[in-house]
Amino acid sequence: MPSLGDRLKHAWDAFNNNDQFYGNSTLGTGSSFRPDRRRMTRGSERSIMNSIIDRISIDVAAVTLQHVRLDENGNYFETIDDGLHYVLTTEANIDQTSRAFVQDAVASMLDEGVVALVPTETDVNPKKMNSYEIRKLRTGKVLAWYPEYVRLDVFDEKANRRKEIVMPKKTVAIIQNPFYSVMNEPNSLLQRLIRKLVLLDAIDEQSGSGKLDLLIQLPYAIKGEGRRMQAELRRKDIEQQLTGTKYGIAYIDSTEHVTQLNRSVENNLMKQIEYLTAQLYGQLGLSDTIFNGTADEQTMLNYNNRTVEPIVSALVDEMKRKFLTKTARTQGQSIIFFRDPFRLVPVNNLAEIADKFTRNEILSPNEIRKIIGYKPVNDQRADELRNRNLNESSDQMMPPATTEEIPPEEMMGEEEIAPEVEEEVPEEDPNFIGDIPIGEILKNGRKV
Repeated sequence: MPSLGDRLKHAWDAFNNNDQFYGNSTLGTGSSFRPDRRRMTRGSERSIMNSIIDRISIDVAAVTLQHVRLDENGNYFETIDDGLHYVLTTEANIDQTSRAFVQDAVASMLDEGVVALVPTETDVNPKKMNSYEIRKLRTGKVLAWYPEYVRLDVFDEKANRRKEIVMPKKTVAIIQNPFYSVMNEPNSLLQRLIRKLVLLDAIDEQSGSGKLDLLIQLPYAIKGEGRRMQAELRRKDIEQQLTGTKYGIAYIDSTEHVTQLNRSVENNLMKQIEYLTAQLYGQLGLSDTIFNGTADEQTMLNYNNRTVEPIVSALVDEMKRKFLTKTARTQGQSIIFFRDPFRLVPVNNLAEIADKFTRNEILSPNEIRKIIGYKPVNDQRADELRNRNLNESSDQMMPPATTEEIPPEEMMGEEEIAPEVEEEVPEEDPNFIGDIPIGEILKNGRKV
């Protein structure tokens, strides 16, 4: 055990160490905000687009992506623990975990229509070698398209700023939004809804700006220059009365009439927004219950199949095509996604599901315990796939003992068991039929 002096000598405090020099060039370029953070485009901060994108991206990021090996039937066989698997399950780069990276990629794809997944660090140059190990991934914005290359806007973590780079298409996973025609087309349903919302915000700002928008009808015709000057003086007088008094009260003549504008009883714009919102939710497989957390099982199943699954499949298929060579795919390597089927199951139904899965030998008790959050039991029988509602056979309960394991004297016990004696059967006499002599039978005239 180190002494107190050694511990004080080797102690390190993050706030008192002498290796950091704030403001020095050794730390690199600084920023008051996170420079790699995604910024929404097209004025979406003033619409419902933020809530839709965040909800979908969070749900897609909850799906687990893994680099695996498949068997000859295309089923999951084992997990390949390499750089790509580490990026997909643990850490994508120095700023993002794997889940944050997927959420960023999906949000950028839904907002811009297309996103690029760029390998920023590999073991060899991907432009010269087809087979390489990915160590870091970043999301990039596609700025220009070329026949075999793309120009991207990617964050450089070493320079702490975004840079434009040119990468081959074969090394970059370019993923297009499956709902591009609904969300990203210039005249798509979502863009129309955004324009309506912006217009509604402009009207609200105008109505809340403090203007009264009044028309004052004077009791005389305003045609000459003198009447116009008189009307202007009257308008300034009413305006001064409204702004100069404590409660904004003014007086008019009995012959004057006031008409107030932009105070309609019903605004048709709000009905159009409600109609477009309902149409957008229907085409994206969304509903209000999904956003407020009250959706039932059937609604969530429809949402996962119609909205989440197409986006996850687009991610997986493109990464499989770009990040795995043809040789690796023929060897059974693949990228697949796993979704927890028990996440939406209520607690009162979990016991019945666990009984069905264990009775039909689909999951073992330890696997069920892992699903509900309990640690496995250190018992060999808890890892067996068998129906526990049936009694175990005699072969499973107690293996048969041989004579070498159990001595004969132990099998006999204290008392000896006498051997069984077979009963002798007497031979038949040819002069008798049963107990009667043959001569007596012939004398009495009996037939034999």
